Amino acid sequence: MNPLYSCAEIRAIEEAAAAALPDGVLMQRAGQAGANAALDLLPFSTAKARVLVLAGPGNNGGDALETAAHLAYAGAQVSILHFPPQSISSTERAVALQRAQTSDARFAELDLAEVAGTDWTLVVDGLFGLGLQRPLAGALRELALAVNGLTCSVLALDLPSGLDADTGAIVGPDGVAIHATHTATFIGNKPGLHTCDGRDYAGLVDVARLDIDIGHFAPARLHLNDVKFFSRHLRSRVHNSHKGSYGNVAVIGGARGMSGAPLLAARTALNSGAGRVYALFVEDPLPCDSGQPELMCRLADDFDMRSSTLVIGPGLGASRLASALLARAIASDSALLADADALNLLAAEPALQAALAQRPGGCVLTPHPLEAARLLGATIAEVQSDRVGAARKLAAKLNANVVLKGSGTVIAAPNGDAVINTTGNPALASAGTGDVLSGLCGSLLAQGWPLWEAALAGVWLHGMAADVLVTEGSGPIGLTASELVPAIRVALNRMVQHHGR
Repeated sequence: MNPLYSCAEIRAIEEAAAAALPDGVLMQRAGQAGANAALDLLPFSTAKARVLVLAGPGNNGGDALETAAHLAYAGAQVSILHFPPQSISSTERAVALQRAQTSDARFAELDLAEVAGTDWTLVVDGLFGLGLQRPLAGALRELALAVNGLTCSVLALDLPSGLDADTGAIVGPDGVAIHATHTATFIGNKPGLHTCDGRDYAGLVDVARLDIDIGHFAPARLHLNDVKFFSRHLRSRVHNSHKGSYGNVAVIGGARGMSGAPLLAARTALNSGAGRVYALFVEDPLPCDSGQPELMCRLADDFDMRSSTLVIGPGLGASRLASALLARAIASDSALLADADALNLLAAEPALQAALAQRPGGCVLTPHPLEAARLLGATIAEVQSDRVGAARKLAAKLNANVVLKGSGTVIAAPNGDAVINTTGNPALASAGTGDVLSGLCGSLLAQGWPLWEAALAGVWLHGMAADVLVTEGSGPIGLTASELVPAIRVALNRMVQHHGR
C-alpha cells in the first residue's frame, strides 16, 4: 500500500538486514539495482552510451561505484568522478571501489568544462544519500549546477543529492540539489521524494527493496495516497433514490466582493453528487447563481446549520459576523470543513481553536502553507521545511483531519497517520482551486463518507481532474478553477464505474 519510511526507519531496516547477510551484500544489490535502472535509460547498443557516474565519499558513493562497474561490464563508456572519504572508508565501499577500478570504467578528474561540454547519455548521481546534513558547497555545488545544466537523463541513486529524504526540502537555506529525471530509491520509499521540492527534483521514482526480508519492515504510519484507501466508499447509485438520499451541503462565505469563492465551492459540491447545495452569504446574498441556477442562495445568518454538511470559509471575510458564523458552525453537530478565511479566523481567536479541538465529531481543515503557519504560530518557511511534521502537529493540536495543500499535498489525522498525495500538477496553482477542493470534500461528507476518506478521495480526485485536463492540452498554464468542476464529475463517475459497489 505504498508505504513511506523516514531516514531513521530506513537505517533501522538496513542495520537489521545487514546483520543477517554477508558483509557488503546490500551495497552489491544496490549497485545492481542502480545499474538495472540505468540500463533501462540507455540505448540498446550500450557501447554508444556515455555515462558519467558521480561517486561521493559515503556509502551512497559505494552504491555508485558498484553501479559504474556493472555498466562498464555491460559495455557502456563510463567515466567516474570519485570523491574519496576524508576518513577511513567502510569495508564494503572499499570493495566497491576496487571493483570499479578493475573494470573498464575511467576515473576522471573534476573538470566542470568537460562535464558541461560532453554529450552524455546519462548521469548517475551517487554523491550523497540519507546522511547529508550540510548544503552542497564549493566544487560539489558547482558540479551539481553543471549537471543541472545538462539535457540528458539523470538517475539519482536513493535520492537526489542535496534533497532531504524526510522533508523534500533542499538542504540549506541557499542550497542546491541534483535535478534528477529518475530516482532509484533503495530499501523503501521516502517522503521527501514526493512533497515540497521532491516532486520537481526526484523525477520518476522506482523502489528497489534489495530483497530484504519483509519481517525487517515495521508497519508504516505514512503512505502515498491510493484509491485503495477510500474505494470501499465508492458506491453506484441505486435506481430507487432521490435528492434527499445524497445529503445537503451548505457553503458559508461570500462577504461583500467575494461571492465567487463560495459559488465555486457550491458548484463543485453539486457537480460531485450532493443532493442539495446552499450558497450562504455573510451579507448581500445573490438572488440566484445564473451559471448554476440549481444552487439555493441564502443569507447565512438565517440558516439552520443542523440541516447540512458545512463548508465554511470561502470568501467569508474577517468580520464579527463571520466569526460568529464560524462559532455556530463549530458548535453544531453537522459534518464540518473549514477553509480559507475560516482558518484565518481560527488563527486569530484561541477560543475558536479550543472549541474546534473539543468538537466531538472532528472536522476537516484545508490550509495552504500560509494558513497553516498562522495556525501553528510559525513561518511559511518552517512549515515548508517539514510539511509532514507541520500537518501532523496541526492535526493533533486541533483534533482535525488536516489537508496541507501544495506540491505533494499532505493529509494528516489526529492520531499521526499521514498520507502524501500523488495526483495534481502546477495547473492547480491558480485562484479558486482551493475553493473547488473544499466543495468536493464537503460533497463527499454529505454523501456519508467519513472525514478521513473524504479528505483522501477529495484531494486525489481534485489532482486527477487537473492531470486529465493537462493531458488533454488545457493546461497547466491558464487552467482556471471552474474548468476543474466538470472534470471532477467525470473522474468521480469513472472511479465509481471501476471501483464502486
